Amino acid sequence: MRRRTRTGARTRVLSGARTRVLSGALAAVLSLLVGACGTWPGTGDTRDDGLRILVPNTPGGGYDTTARTVARVLEETGTTSDMEVFNLPGAGGTVGLQRTVDERGNGRLALQMGLGVLGASHVAHTKVTVARTTPIARLIEEPEAVVVRKDSPYRTVADLVAGWRKRPGDVTVGGGSSLGGPDHLLPMALARAVGIQPKTVRYDAYDGGGGDLLPALLDGRVDFATSGIGEFLDQIAAGQLRVLAVTSDRPVAALPGVPTLKAAGIDLVFDNWRGIVAPPGISSADRERWIEVLTALHASRQWKAELTRHGWTDAFTTGGAFATYLARQDKTVAELVGHLGLD
Repeated sequence: MRRRTRTGARTRVLSGARTRVLSGALAAVLSLLVGACGTWPGTGDTRDDGLRILVPNTPGGGYDTTARTVARVLEETGTTSDMEVFNLPGAGGTVGLQRTVDERGNGRLALQMGLGVLGASHVAHTKVTVARTTPIARLIEEPEAVVVRKDSPYRTVADLVAGWRKRPGDVTVGGGSSLGGPDHLLPMALARAVGIQPKTVRYDAYDGGGGDLLPALLDGRVDFATSGIGEFLDQIAAGQLRVLAVTSDRPVAALPGVPTLKAAGIDLVFDNWRGIVAPPGISSADRERWIEVLTALHASRQWKAELTRHGWTDAFTTGGAFATYLARQDKTVAELVGHLGLD
């Protein structure tokens, strides 16, 4: 007999001694032991099968990349098995948020979310908010990048700002998040920082920075893009794209020689972040087990290697500390959306 496990669209076939059928009394004894164990991820028991992470945007975006990296590392380290990542895009991530809230009590489901879901819920005035979820962990922070294609007339961020100021209505910026998401909030905040009215900004939203946004940037449908740096590293390395600036407080090791906005004379620091929440009403045991799984992820050398590879900053926080952070972020984003006239 063969047993299949999957992470998203990937399917792996397990064979050999691991799936050999045991017979007679031995099989019966093992069955009783497994049934009585009642443990969860990381214990070697089969109850860790069937864990699911919902990605609230299309394949190729930042949430998708993060969730699939989490699932792969957890399987590689033997912390979990058979973890499924699936996509449910729509309305800036709030469709996925609604699905998560509707799955009340489901301790095997988690939502990959972050700043974008918060912003979208406030811009769209949705009935469902992150306050109705169960906070599990913040995983990473990721600076945004201001990116142009290789043949762009904008060689520096100063060139971009000068052209943007002259003709704000003629310059189009693309982002991998809908209204209220980080890729949208950043150009609005950048415009305000350089003396451009945010309401004059032409922003085109694409579902997923590494998904629909990339071809739009490469074929000239947008003049520049704002998105997480991890989504464009391959194209940057290949020379297809040029990064004008990053939005972090300090330079990014993965992008040597690229200035921060502050170093370019623009008083703005902006960091995106991503985390995991679960449906409301899950048991305290399920909540703690999710935290245990992600704590094991955070401690692994494989995860540390992925942080470096994607240009992510470790921002691991769990439980009550993450709940406090999430509540504070929710309030901050609501105020920012109102301040920029986006509500």
